[in-house]
Parts: sequence; structure tokens; C-alpha cells
Amino acid sequence: MRYVAIGDSFTEGVGDEQPDGSVRGWADLVAAGLAAGTGETVQYANLAIRGRLLGPIVHEQLEAALALSPRPTMLTLAGGGNDMMRPGGDMRRLAELTEKAIQRCSEAGVRMVLLSGADPSDRLPMGNRMRRRGEELTQSAIELAKRYDITLVDAFHDVELRKAGYWSADRLHLNAAGHTRVAGLVLNALGYERAAHVIDPGPVEGRRVLAEARYYREHVLPWLARRIRGQSSGDFRTGKFLDWAEVNPA
Repeated sequence: MRYVAIGDSFTEGVGDEQPDGSVRGWADLVAAGLAAGTGETVQYANLAIRGRLLGPIVHEQLEAALALSPRPTMLTLAGGGNDMMRPGGDMRRLAELTEKAIQRCSEAGVRMVLLSGADPSDRLPMGNRMRRRGEELTQSAIELAKRYDITLVDAFHDVELRKAGYWSADRLHLNAAGHTRVAGLVLNALGYERAAHVIDPGPVEGRRVLAEARYYREHVLPWLARRIRGQSSGDFRTGKFLDWAEVNPA
């Protein structure tokens, strides 16, 4: 099996930081799960880059993924979250880009697995708008998956993932527990039975004034500053595994 993942920070693994400063994430865990499930070495590449819009994911990462030698046998696509946060985000255009990616994989003979990202809107500024856009994009993904008979992993409607304990301090990226749960959703969808990862929710999260002020200072304002400057968190970054890496059965 040769598995390549494309997308943004969700697929890169941001939020699941390791002691050496690298990030892991659900796609890495899926590759390990596939190796364990098949008992064979899996070739794995991950071209995802944080901050990427869906257009560059489809036009650049997808083409690079299909150009890998030998060609991948399976590809996961998750994207659109960054587009949803931009003013004037066009959900219809995102659906068209997703359909183009599905068609390209079909033409290349590569199995496509489509993911809808987890829903962070409960705890974000302007969360209601994010949820409306996410719902629209996810419904389009559901329809495309049915039309083209591909596997869809609907993390957006996974109610468990909306709990605060699955999210990083920035409230936008999943933490290690969140990535572990998504990996289980993907592996189960692929036919590798895994127990759903569930956390102890702990006490109900409070929204204290000082904590909210610190959140806006440390996370919201820097994001707004990058938007004003036309910068992205992924500027000058590349995917973490640009060519095939071996993942051996544990």
C-alpha cells in the first residue's frame, strides 16, 4: 500500500506536537494503523501544509501526489477550513475544486478518501458563521461521495469531537486526543476495526474574562495580523514527507 495525504494544518498534524518539536497527527496514525492492520510495510507521504487554501491543495499538492513514483494507491484529501475563515468564502467553488480532485484521482486509478474537518465552531469567534459554512461544505462532500462512490469520513458531524478536551489552546486545531479520534474514524471507514477514542471530558469549561482576554491576545490577534499582512502560517514551509517513507508494522 502506498498512502499519500494532502491538505492543510488538519492533515499536517498541527496540535499534535511531539517532544522534538515535530507534529504527528491523524494521517501519521492512519499510516501506522494501516501497517499494523495489514501486517505489511506501508509507503507513506504527507504533502499537507498549514494555512493552505483548497485551491493550492488541489492544483499543487494533488498533482505532486499523483506524480510520486511509484504512484500512490490511496490518497486522503481534507481542505477548505482556511477558505471558510476568509471573508466572502465561496462554498460552491470549494465543492467544484473537491469534485475536480475526485475526478483526477479516478482518472489516475488512485483511491480517494475524502474527509470533512472537525467542527471547531462552538468556541470560536463568529462560530455560527463557521458552522453554517462548514455544514454547507460537508453536505457537498456527502453528495460528491455518493455520486462518485468514494469513502467519506465525516468528522464534522462527530459530536464527540466538539468537546473542548479534543482541541488545542488556539481552539482551532485538534490536540493529540483529537487527532487520535480522527485516525480511528478513518481506519474504521477503511475496514480496520478500531475502538473509538473517547476522553474523560472533565469539568465543564468556564469562560473567565482573563482567560478569554489571554486567548484573544495569544491566538486571535496574531491571526488577524497575518491576514492584514497577507501572510500565512505555512509560508516558506513544505510538506513533512515529500517522498515515500516506510511505516513498518509495530
